[in-house]
Amino acid sequence: VINPSDDIEAKAAVKATYDHVGPVYMRFGRLAVPVFNDPETYKFEIGKGIVLKEGTDVTIIACGLMVEQAMEAAEILNQQGIYARVIDMHTIKPIDRELVLKAAKETGAIVTVEEHSVYGGLGSAVAEVLVENAPVPMARVGVEDTFGRSGTVPALMEYYGLTAENIAKKAKEVISRK
Repeated sequence: VINPSDDIEAKAAVKATYDHVGPVYMRFGRLAVPVFNDPETYKFEIGKGIVLKEGTDVTIIACGLMVEQAMEAAEILNQQGIYARVIDMHTIKPIDRELVLKAAKETGAIVTVEEHSVYGGLGSAVAEVLVENAPVPMARVGVEDTFGRSGTVPALMEYYGLTAENIAKKAKEVISRK
């Protein structure tokens, strides 16, 4: 299960899945997003997340459209003296267990962010890794257990709390539970 964050990652993911033996599911968002990856140096590897920003107080693990919001949340937190690590977890299955555990041990708090149900997606995959290996305070930002709605992507993101401000709020909450 792959959910790329920008067009560079999407192109690289398509190429990687072409060579992959077995089924692959790819999710793509509908909005144009900023480019986070350098087309000259970017190397996509199925099952390996990417640290986009270093931080010591909390880790924000995001995928797809939400990587942009995660980076903005990290900036909001930085202005408040809170240093958030941001991971682009483009592959949800198989999850990068090693990177999740490293982040948990080094920052002690995790927030997952996805434009998907909080059940059965990135948040669930990260929670499973943490509960078995490195329990730390965690929060999930995503679509709660509810029926979906129709509308413009920006309006829906606001409605479901898929904003940088909400991510920053959740990050402060998990930090307070350390």
